[in-house]
Amino acid sequence: MHIRLLYSLPFILLISACNGQVYLRDGVTDGDTFYLAENAWTDSDPVLQSWVSYSLTRSTCQLQIGGDNPARASSFDCEVTARRLLLQTWSEQQAKMADSEDEYLDGLAEVQTAGYLDEYVARFLKKRHWELPDDLETRAFRKWQRKHLRDHESETRIIGSWNYARNVSGR
Repeated sequence: MHIRLLYSLPFILLISACNGQVYLRDGVTDGDTFYLAENAWTDSDPVLQSWVSYSLTRSTCQLQIGGDNPARASSFDCEVTARRLLLQTWSEQQAKMADSEDEYLDGLAEVQTAGYLDEYVARFLKKRHWELPDDLETRAFRKWQRKHLRDHESETRIIGSWNYARNVSGR
């Protein structure tokens, strides 16, 4: 009996420490309002600021799509637009700080330079409900990918979280 309690204690502590106002479902926080993380305002790290740009663009697009839970809204165009701005910000940050490096962002910049950002988004980030453009160069991208993106894994770093405005404003 005591051994079972001992094993379940960490789980009980985790559950009791959870904030009921922000929760994860399928790895996504739900809500109708996006809140930027505090370090986004104070940390000038080029990688972080590039992902801040992505996060703000994506959350704005999600709000434009709308619905009861904008945190779950997504579209192909929304993701492509956010990734383009991510890369534009990364390029601007690198111009300011030439020694900035990030393996994922540098690799994604190569994808864009090769002209395959749309194909990349469709291949690595696609959601079932997305409507994809008819003019994607899927075969050409797959051939390019085999040579340039071996063992590649996409990344998405959201700098902030979703919550319901009524929960935050009522504090």
